[in-house]
Amino acid sequence: MFLFQACGYKNKFGTNYYCQKLNFSCIQSNKIVYFKTTKGNFEVELFGKDNPVTVSNFLENIDNNIYVNQKFYKVINHTQISFIHGGVNPENKLYIERKKNLNKTNSSIPLELKFKEEIKPRYNYQIKNPNETENLVNTFESGSIAMVKSGKYKSSSTEFFFVTNKIPELDGRYSIFGKVIKGVDVLKKINREDYIEAVQISN
Repeated sequence: MFLFQACGYKNKFGTNYYCQKLNFSCIQSNKIVYFKTTKGNFEVELFGKDNPVTVSNFLENIDNNIYVNQKFYKVINHTQISFIHGGVNPENKLYIERKKNLNKTNSSIPLELKFKEEIKPRYNYQIKNPNETENLVNTFESGSIAMVKSGKYKSSSTEFFFVTNKIPELDGRYSIFGKVIKGVDVLKKINREDYIEAVQISN
């Protein structure tokens, strides 16, 4: 256990603690994954260097095939921006049964934010002062992927969402753990009738 302090923040538990607690290997390097959908395919870079717990959790989900044939269960369209939700839909009546088969020790993971000039990510910490967003490594841009919130300081362990444009109002409130690097035009065409055929990890 280590004690990390910056800007008044004390990080009592670090990356290794949460990886051990959640029982998965810590991936601390960036990875490429391919989303195959009914609208076409796109490529996502996962920020394992900055968000190792969130990325490790997501890669475990891929290994467990939990996103195979899953619908994009919510698409919210605003002027020039869309929120595209995927994963295991909590409103689906089969949700509880599906969760039982995920081999998840927890339905949530810690909110994970990476700040510039800080060695380790911050866990269970949400930005309150808007000025702090200037020090975030990752902010919401076109193609960003983040985990859905399951509490003030927690992320869902299975649900995620994409955005199709910058949205600074959400910076520091969600764990942004990747970005579409190829095929963002495909992402922008997705609607509620579409689904994920598979997500594959690049070798």
